[in-house]
Amino acid sequence: MTLRINAEAPNFTAETTEGTINFHEWIGNGWAVLFSHPKDFTPVCTTELGYMAKLKPEFDKRNAKIIGLSVDPVANHAKWAQDIAETQGTAPNYPMIGDTDLAVAKLYNMLPAEIEGGSDGRTAADNATVRTVFIIGPDKRIKLMISYPMTTGRNFDEILRVLDSLQLTAKHRVATPVNWQRGDKVIIAGSVSDEEARTIYPDGWEAPRPYLRLVPQPQ
Repeated sequence: MTLRINAEAPNFTAETTEGTINFHEWIGNGWAVLFSHPKDFTPVCTTELGYMAKLKPEFDKRNAKIIGLSVDPVANHAKWAQDIAETQGTAPNYPMIGDTDLAVAKLYNMLPAEIEGGSDGRTAADNATVRTVFIIGPDKRIKLMISYPMTTGRNFDEILRVLDSLQLTAKHRVATPVNWQRGDKVIIAGSVSDEEARTIYPDGWEAPRPYLRLVPQPQ
C-alpha cells in the first residue's frame, strides 16, 4: 500500500502496553504521532524512547497523543521500560504497540527493503521496523511521514516543531518558512489575495518579493 501526505491513515486494531486499541478511535478528535523503532533492548532505541517520554507533556499541551511500535511482544516492551527509566531518567509514559505479526508494519510500510522478495513470509524473528514517524491529524489523514536509517537516532524536537507548524497552518491561512520556530514570522499563503490579506492583516506585511509576504505569527 502506498501512503501519501493527506491520504487517510490506515486504521488497525492492535495490542499495546495499555491494552487493545482501535487506532482511529484512540486518536479521537486530536492529533497523533505514530513512531516505530527497530527492536527492544537496543541502544539507539533506548535513548529515543526515553527522550520521547520527557517530551510527552509538550505533545499533551498540543492535544497530540504519541504511540510507539516495534515487532517485539508487549511483554518485552514492559520489561524494557525499566532499562529506559534507569538509563534515560524516564520510562515510556505512552502506549507501545506489540506488532508481532507485522500487520501494522506492513500497513504503514515500516519494513526495510530486501534484495529478493517482498513482505510475504516476513516474521518478527528476522525483521525489524525502520525508524518511521507519522503525524496524523484529527481528520485521520497523514500530515507528515519521515523514515530514518536504523543507525540514526531521530530529532523529536523537530517532530514537535513540525506539529506546531501544522497546527498553526490548519488554523490560519499561512505557511512557515525555513527553520521556523514558534513566534517567528510566517508567510501569507499564496491562496490569499492581496485584497483579502489587507482585511486579515490591516497593519500590512513585509514583502521582499510580491509572492513572499511575511507577517507576525497569528495567535
